Amino acid sequence: MNQTKIGIDAGGTLLKIAYVENDALYYRSFRSRDIDRAASWLTDHFENPAICVTGGKSHALAEKLNVPAKTVLEFDATTQGMTYLADQLNHPLGNDFLFVNVGTGTSIHYVHDGKQERVGGSGVGGGTLLGIGFLATDMQDYEKIIQAASEGNRENVDLKVKDIFDGSVPPISGDLTASNFGKTEILVEQPPSDPDILASIIGLVGEVIVTISSQLAVQYDADTIVYIGSSFRSNPLLQQIIEKYTRMIGKTPLFLENGEYSGAVGALLATY
Repeated sequence: MNQTKIGIDAGGTLLKIAYVENDALYYRSFRSRDIDRAASWLTDHFENPAICVTGGKSHALAEKLNVPAKTVLEFDATTQGMTYLADQLNHPLGNDFLFVNVGTGTSIHYVHDGKQERVGGSGVGGGTLLGIGFLATDMQDYEKIIQAASEGNRENVDLKVKDIFDGSVPPISGDLTASNFGKTEILVEQPPSDPDILASIIGLVGEVIVTISSQLAVQYDADTIVYIGSSFRSNPLLQQIIEKYTRMIGKTPLFLENGEYSGAVGALLATY
């Protein structure tokens, strides 16, 4: 019987697992705070597997396993896994591109000839969405936050360029955001709904990520920006915002299916 191969990306919010059984690739995830449950699941479901772990909580998880676990650098694992997934989806990335990993926070990397360099990042990411979303609406569940946001209208909260140039032609696109959460007078008179607030939080997160990423893409002359990370899971609004603004600056956005498992897949590849 072939030994089961397992790669794990133990991040700040999620533990992402990629494993191969009978030549098929499978995925599983746990919340990082459920690390004991994840370790028990691995122990109960696999007998003497080959395991490689990456991510900030890799050592904490490895200590809870009943078999030795190899570790690999997170950024390198993510690059290898992302490249593998792109090849499997017939999306060859070429020699030069930028990838943006939007997890709890955001990390931005430039890849040249297969080697990655971290060139920037931001504390704004999925953790921002969850944290501010909870503070503003008392909602804690990720799926419920995303669902509510899909029903919201940012124009009830955000100040657009066209709102400032009311009655005249603006020098830039009127649909651009002039100030996130900037309709202060209206907000005081007509408090927005929770969906409106959550949609605007996603807008803020997406616009910050694109602003930083686009500047780095220009700096490194990268035409393609690959967006991965758990923040895109079941979150079409964030993807739409980032895709729109990325194309606006003349760059090509690419969102990989199962891209949030890039680190886990990279760790999995290291078991071979």
